[in-house]
Amino acid sequence: MYWRAISEETPGPKWAGLFREYWSGYRAWWLREGETARPTYAEGLRELRNHMPEMLPLYEELCELAGGSDHAARFLSFYTPPPYLASCSQAIWAGKEPVMVRNYDYNPMAFDALTLRTRWMGRSVMGTSDGLWGLVDGVNDKGLSISLTFGGRRVVGEGFGVPLILRYVLQICETAQEAGEVLARVPTHMSYNVTVLDRKRNYLTVMMAPDRPAIITHAAVATNHQENVEWISHARFTATVERERFLLQRLRLHRDPEEKFVGAFLQPPLYSTAFAHGFGTLYTALYRPRKKQMELRWPDVVWPLSLDEFVEGAREIELPGVA
Repeated sequence: MYWRAISEETPGPKWAGLFREYWSGYRAWWLREGETARPTYAEGLRELRNHMPEMLPLYEELCELAGGSDHAARFLSFYTPPPYLASCSQAIWAGKEPVMVRNYDYNPMAFDALTLRTRWMGRSVMGTSDGLWGLVDGVNDKGLSISLTFGGRRVVGEGFGVPLILRYVLQICETAQEAGEVLARVPTHMSYNVTVLDRKRNYLTVMMAPDRPAIITHAAVATNHQENVEWISHARFTATVERERFLLQRLRLHRDPEEKFVGAFLQPPLYSTAFAHGFGTLYTALYRPRKKQMELRWPDVVWPLSLDEFVEGAREIELPGVA
């Protein structure tokens, strides 16, 4: 897996080049159920205006950079995309310097493998890209960090793909409370658990769903179910309950020091090599909101990145069992 870290203050040639590079793959994914299965441009624009109005100028700018086609604009709205699943773990280690730690388990062939540092809308944001302007985790210049896990439910509804919702939170919010309010009101097309941690040590986990109101909790751990296991076969396959129990024990009973706690994410039962089934661990990320820093980790690689002193670069990462 070839992972890049790229910085571009405002949307420009770097982002346009990335879109050209990734678009054929994303277009095939977006159309896999047929064009009529996806909302129209007018529908996506209307929903963005209703739920994320601050993002409209940025959306229109990105659409233009993407070439202005109908399909590209509909894709970039992120409104009711095809369903997709992931198997992730995330937790807040509440030591002297609180950190958010997460594993992202997904298919390496359907992943951007890209850290983006931007200053869109006047707000500096750094995080792991999905869909080229969405994020699956990240931190902003106000010291707010965020991460997602799949919520372990089959229900698919009308709403936004969660990576765009995470981007929206980091673009407009400064605190965990503000983030929780946004996550509770913006509709999502599938169920996700989104954890936020701010510079004042406040954290929340919001259980989002397309068919019921969001549940705002103070849970420090999230895996791939919500209050109860609903999709039993998925829960067994991903060991979501076992992973949650393991993390809670590390936080409550063992009280591991930071490095030991982070290191556990690179070992079973949290670390997965089940790439043949589409759910291997692609990376571990550690976020330090107060310092506005992140680290990407693999078994033999540690890659520190700073929002304020971001250095572009690339790494060739060997994933166990992936050619």
